[in-house]
Amino acid sequence: MLPFLARRAIHSVVLLLIVSVIGFVILHLAPGGPLSQFAASGDMSQADLDRLSAQLGLDRPLPIQYVEWLWRMLKGDWGLSYRDQHAVTSIIASHIGATLELMFCSTLLAMFIGACIGILGAVRRYSLFDSIATVGAMIALSIPTFWFGIVVIYVFAVHLNWLPAGNRMTEGDGSFFDYVHHLIGPCVVLALVTTAAWSRYMRSSMLEVINQDYIRTARAKGVPEYQIVMRHALRNALLPMITITGLHVPTLLSGALVTETVFTWPGIGRLFFDSISYRDYPTVMGILMFSAVLVLLGNLIADLLYGFADPRIAGDHR
Repeated sequence: MLPFLARRAIHSVVLLLIVSVIGFVILHLAPGGPLSQFAASGDMSQADLDRLSAQLGLDRPLPIQYVEWLWRMLKGDWGLSYRDQHAVTSIIASHIGATLELMFCSTLLAMFIGACIGILGAVRRYSLFDSIATVGAMIALSIPTFWFGIVVIYVFAVHLNWLPAGNRMTEGDGSFFDYVHHLIGPCVVLALVTTAAWSRYMRSSMLEVINQDYIRTARAKGVPEYQIVMRHALRNALLPMITITGLHVPTLLSGALVTETVFTWPGIGRLFFDSISYRDYPTVMGILMFSAVLVLLGNLIADLLYGFADPRIAGDHR
């Protein structure tokens, strides 16, 4: 186990360095900059712009800026936001709770519905239900997430007035019911794409399991089909889904960025979008690195759980 963790730690450090270099370079070479809005408005003279650029360290060569940023990150100093001069760590901490809540609820919803659809699709292979589920999954995977969000807002918020159009809670309310009421829309939208993927993965995994010899033996012994599916097939079919759940962390984070922007949900996805618009380099890089760590941790936990659940591959983790 320790050698496996050591190898994964080394790989993770290398990946984080690659992500930081690519993100830093793209962000700084993109058109515009933190001072572009001041330059365009004409509110500051060129001397003031030069002075502010030197104060922020933007006048130094890009490699020097990266090394200085990386050194501060390693010391735990993620910098100050260009917008309000608040610490990036405190800004991320104030927004991460909303994103984790949205990701957790949407994942549970997607896993439950996707697993049910996948199991029924595998048991009733090529049936009308299986065909409808397949077409529905392809449609859900091919349509952008923001389109689903706009449809949900238009139908259920504007037309039917069943759900709020956005925000995390009603100002002045703050009750649990009000919070759940606001959570339904973005949770369903974020879960749609994951549900479609989960149903396809679950169906494929179940079909592979129910064609095994021990399933045929159970059927030959007269074991009821319900027990075969729920006690024997489902348990083994869920093993690959553990890894898939960890691999879906990037999908959830990217989906959260779009969903939070559409529903004005105050999470790190919306914060990331706003920070890019303002060219808030420290906040963007902080969110990027934090998200990369979440993805790597999700993959590591999935691999460890899969190793514990399936003794046949446990030797690879030693």
